[in-house]
Amino acid sequence: MTAEATLIQLKAIFEGNHRFALIVHTNPDGDAIGSAFALKLVLKKLGHKVEVLIPNMFPSFLSWMPEIEEGIIFEQQAKQAKSILSEADYVVCLDFNSPKRSGALQEDILKSTAPRILIDHHIDPELEVFDLAYSELNVSSTAELVYKLLQELDYLHLLDIDIASCLYVGIMTDTGSFSFAIKNPDTFSIVAHLVKLGINAERIHKMVYDTYSENRLRLLGHSISNRMIVLEEQKTAIITLSLKDLEQFDYQIGDTEGLVNYPLSMEKVNLSILITERKDQVRLSFRSKGGFSVNDFSRNHFEGGGHFNAAGGNSQLDLKQTLEKLLKLIPEYNEQLNYIY
Repeated sequence: MTAEATLIQLKAIFEGNHRFALIVHTNPDGDAIGSAFALKLVLKKLGHKVEVLIPNMFPSFLSWMPEIEEGIIFEQQAKQAKSILSEADYVVCLDFNSPKRSGALQEDILKSTAPRILIDHHIDPELEVFDLAYSELNVSSTAELVYKLLQELDYLHLLDIDIASCLYVGIMTDTGSFSFAIKNPDTFSIVAHLVKLGINAERIHKMVYDTYSENRLRLLGHSISNRMIVLEEQKTAIITLSLKDLEQFDYQIGDTEGLVNYPLSMEKVNLSILITERKDQVRLSFRSKGGFSVNDFSRNHFEGGGHFNAAGGNSQLDLKQTLEKLLKLIPEYNEQLNYIY
């Protein structure tokens, strides 16, 4: 389907009177939450009944966001979430390219008889799963894509400070406070418009980035001082965190957010990997700068994917075995990782 045909269909859907279930990915970040609640607020203004379904708890530094207290957390409210999905006229998946990224919600998404709509900016979306897809890679974030969709559908007049704040959180967090993933000048034009609408950009930044607990800050120091190894020949840094490490610092959802980015501040590091032990699996986060695709690396070896320079993955091995696997794999990429950025 052409982009124009998709927009025509979305316009017709949005002009109707429907029940929407908006779904974000597991371990939701600022972009997932920001884009979902921005779209919810717009759809409510258009007269729709809208619920946001979140697979598991969001980080506490997002708890101030408009209407977030109305979000349905599947791990806490499974029965209610299933009921909403079964009654929805449309299911909208935001900020993930495959139903498996919705964690425990995957089965219910696939069982739903409602048309599925994708709004996302990740590489290789599973388009065959969706009835409509508004997907674009050359944007900083799904929040920016939501803004562009509203612009295409002539809904920008509906934006208010709450909607603009949600969009700003999505763009700000998915660009690391405008330090990466900005290859299009439109990003700055959009942010300028959000500021003109009256958002308090300084306060939003503070609420997201300057609300660390003491334990979170100490976990950061522990991770870099005691749990980071650097493979100088491959220009790679790896941080491993065990369940014991997390328990030692009273880990809360979101406490490791952004941790994987810190090693990239070293001139000699082109690839950073964070390995975190969970109760049911080992989770990996990958970041790179320059010409190494962590999307490909994660897809090929750790059942994951994402963006060229930012991706995630999972390992069914234990923490020690996962690290050993990486230490064997990375030298195979020695040539690809040895570049000057």
